[in-house]
Amino acid sequence: MIKQLRYLFLFVVGVISAQESPKVTAKADTTKIRIGEQIHFEISVDNTEKGVIFDELKLDSLGKIEVVEDFDIDTLKNRLIKRYLLTSFDSGSYTIPSQEVRIWSQAQFTDPVKIDVSTVAIDTIAQPMFPIKGVQEEPFSFRDFLMEYLWWIIGGVLLLAAILYLIFRKKKTAEEIEVRIPPYELALRRLHELDHKQLWQKNKVKQYYSELSDIVRNFIERELSIPALESTTDELVGSIEDFKNSGSIKVSDEAVSKLERLLKESDLVKFAKYQPLSNEIELHRSDAEKVIEMLHPKEQNDDEIVG
Repeated sequence: MIKQLRYLFLFVVGVISAQESPKVTAKADTTKIRIGEQIHFEISVDNTEKGVIFDELKLDSLGKIEVVEDFDIDTLKNRLIKRYLLTSFDSGSYTIPSQEVRIWSQAQFTDPVKIDVSTVAIDTIAQPMFPIKGVQEEPFSFRDFLMEYLWWIIGGVLLLAAILYLIFRKKKTAEEIEVRIPPYELALRRLHELDHKQLWQKNKVKQYYSELSDIVRNFIERELSIPALESTTDELVGSIEDFKNSGSIKVSDEAVSKLERLLKESDLVKFAKYQPLSNEIELHRSDAEKVIEMLHPKEQNDDEIVG
């Protein structure tokens, strides 16, 4: 009988222990810190592992205590722990208020925790004070130079670009103006410019005949649409005769004969080092202008009207 009563007593004690109500507590690893130091603060719930909800952590009313890190809930045997890492950067005494924890929808509260935050004392004896240093100038860098003279550099580049534009634009404009001049007028103008150079009088006979033949060839190419500049003398004369025989252009036999003689004499001077006499040079100059006049369509139309 005594043995049975003992078992009954142990059973009742176990049931009572198993039905012990959950207990909520809050604590900090320290309640006195210096500015900037950290506190490990935790809320624990004993005698349960389920049905617990930790509400958002409430800090001091002045907002002087800050949360550094919010850790996950740790589950131990028959115990739940919610940990926080706190700090403060203002000296004073602050109270972390009671925290609410709901266990199976029943609210329970922890006790408030008081935290003292002190300043860091400076030992002026162990750490002597030094005089305030004057303002020091930073070393000069390439970036400083660039920023100071940047607008001058940009202005110089723009000025150079404008000068180059005007130079090349002027050259291009001159060429365009020359192209717009009618072939007959341009040929006569270039003949007069050649006369003013006085090349053959300065013993530059080869250069004189080179420019003279180029003037005639350029006129034929623009006026009659025949590739005269790239053709040899025989090819050019043959092309003109073919166009004349086909009726594509109206050219007299005299014009073809003078052109052939002029170009062949020019070839001799340029490639065979032939030295013509002064009266021959003047004759070739005259023939060049006559060939241009004979091949000019306006002159052909006037001859047809007179005839």
